[in-house]
Parts: sequence; C-alpha cells; structure tokens
Amino acid sequence: MNFNMSWTRSSAPQSVRQLTGSASSSSDIKTYSMAKVILILLLALIFEAVGVVFLSKGLKEIGEVSRLSVAEVAGLIARGVRNPSLLLGVLFEAIFFGALLYLLSQRDVSLIWPLTSLGFVITAIAARLFLHEDVSWIRWSGVILIVLGAGLVTWSEKLKDQPARDSNVSGSEQVGEG
Repeated sequence: MNFNMSWTRSSAPQSVRQLTGSASSSSDIKTYSMAKVILILLLALIFEAVGVVFLSKGLKEIGEVSRLSVAEVAGLIARGVRNPSLLLGVLFEAIFFGALLYLLSQRDVSLIWPLTSLGFVITAIAARLFLHEDVSWIRWSGVILIVLGAGLVTWSEKLKDQPARDSNVSGSEQVGEG
C-alpha cells in the first residue's frame, strides 16, 4: 500500500487546479504544496495544543507523589493510566508527533521546526479558554514575538525558491582570478 501524499498538479483536486490556473506553472505547484504543509501543520498544532491542555488537566487530577517510594510512584502510574484526560492528551500528542514526522519527511527541518513554535500561540489560547488560566500581557507579548519569528521563517522559505539575482561581476573579476 502506497501512502505517498505528494500531489502533482494533475492529481490535485479539480477545485485546486481551477484556482491555480495553467497546468505548467511550477510556482502554483509550490504554492499549493506550501499551503498543504501549512494546513497540516496548523491541524497538527491544534492537536498538540489541546493535547497539552488535557495532559495538564490529567496530571493535576492524578496528584503528586508525596514521598519518593516505589509504592507511591506505582500508585501515581496506576492513576495516570486510568485517567481519561491524561490518556486523551497522550493520544493527541501522538497524532501531533505523527504529523510532525510526515512534515519533516517532506520539508527542511529548518522550516518545519521553527514553525512548530506557533503551537505556543495555540496552547496559550487553549489554556486561556479551557483551563481559564490568566495569561498576562507579557506572555501575550512573547506570543506576538513567536508569531513574528515564524513569519520570518516562512518568508525565508519563499525567498529560497526565488532565483538568485545575477551579479554584475564577470568571471574574470571573481576573487582568485586575473
């Protein structure tokens, strides 16, 4: 069974082919491919953020170890494997990790990994909405800086695909010659 999810222009859905115009445009294919990466990443980051919220909720529900002993740790683990919030958090984190593995197999790690920092944004929003955490303006300022950084990383990917500008330096004027 082949799970290759790479689409060519001709195998893309009709609506995508209509939106992108001529079949010979490689920039349309790259744009579509990048949009697919961003969509998968955003969905994965939503799973990651909600997973972290469930993990936090579950860990607070199972309590702490009062003293470090085998019996206490075993009891904590037993409470953890029966806690629905904790188990759901682990499931969502596993879905995120699977999507991350796919994305890393498709694109440069120097693109994908920095973009995962957008998960901090989604997690802060999820913590505010679901756990009713107080997120201070300083934390929101940090979230804005993360968004700006992720934007720069995405922009750098776009610049990478542009052809290098021709320089006015001729072959005989290059360093080490003539």
